[in-house]
Amino acid sequence: MYESGDNSGPTPEVLRLSPFCRQPHAMSQNTPQTRPDTLLEFPCDFPLKIMGERVDGFAQTVLEVVQRHAPDFDGNSMEMRPSSTGKYLSLTCTIRATSKPQLDALYTELSGHPMVKVVL
Repeated sequence: MYESGDNSGPTPEVLRLSPFCRQPHAMSQNTPQTRPDTLLEFPCDFPLKIMGERVDGFAQTVLEVVQRHAPDFDGNSMEMRPSSTGKYLSLTCTIRATSKPQLDALYTELSGHPMVKVVL
């Protein structure tokens, strides 16, 4: 855990958000891969967790949305976990993110879909 006055490392929230992405060494760098409005360096592997009711077509619908924004995503790598009651299904899709606008558009479309309850 970082102490409140310690600014020497990334915040715990950044590490939980994307453990697969490398953090830039200095935010003052403005290279094509480093953007001042994000702590992520692109491209990077970025896990998305999508949850919804366990109904026919949920996984296929999520896959179609993800592939619209990340065409190289392999649907066979999608992880599926039912809730303990079997009512909900959690899907994990780790995409190769290329930009913040790509992630923003993907989150917007997924979170706006009527079958999707939560996107993390």
